[in-house]
Amino acid sequence: MNAQKRAVEEIRPGEVLVIEARGEHGAGTLGDILAMRALRRGAAGVVTDGGLRDSPSFADLDLPAYFAVPHAAVLGRRHVPVESQVPVACGGVLVMPGDVLVGDAEGVVVLPPALAAEVAGAAAGQEDEERFIYQRVAAGASIDGLYPMNQSWRESYRAWQQGGDA
Repeated sequence: MNAQKRAVEEIRPGEVLVIEARGEHGAGTLGDILAMRALRRGAAGVVTDGGLRDSPSFADLDLPAYFAVPHAAVLGRRHVPVESQVPVACGGVLVMPGDVLVGDAEGVVVLPPALAAEVAGAAAGQEDEERFIYQRVAAGASIDGLYPMNQSWRESYRAWQQGGDA
């Protein structure tokens, strides 16, 4: 049981497995078998700045994965698991045990737990505003004064939030 397998066996529901690969793309850092085990243990995702093995099978798992490249070579070719539950630099970002990771189709954001609720609230507000703006632009509105919103559009936005037609 190397450090990687121990980390997979210790992962708790909702946790993300973050693997620092030093940006080295010459080998995979995780394959579908360990990914399946992490998924069965409740993992919320996998993030690495290196490669992943078994990418076609990995894609069929209900486990979000963010990685630099697919690569068939096994872990020991360029990477040796050393320890887990320690700070790592993944993709040029410091990731501390307990950090909150949020990902979508475009990438991953790492947040210290103390800032997560504040950032989530601001992000939800921004998303709501952009949905309003997008709908107006789709209906033919000019972006002048709308993006970003001036006072007049902000009043329309508030009415829209309240269920008005705006």
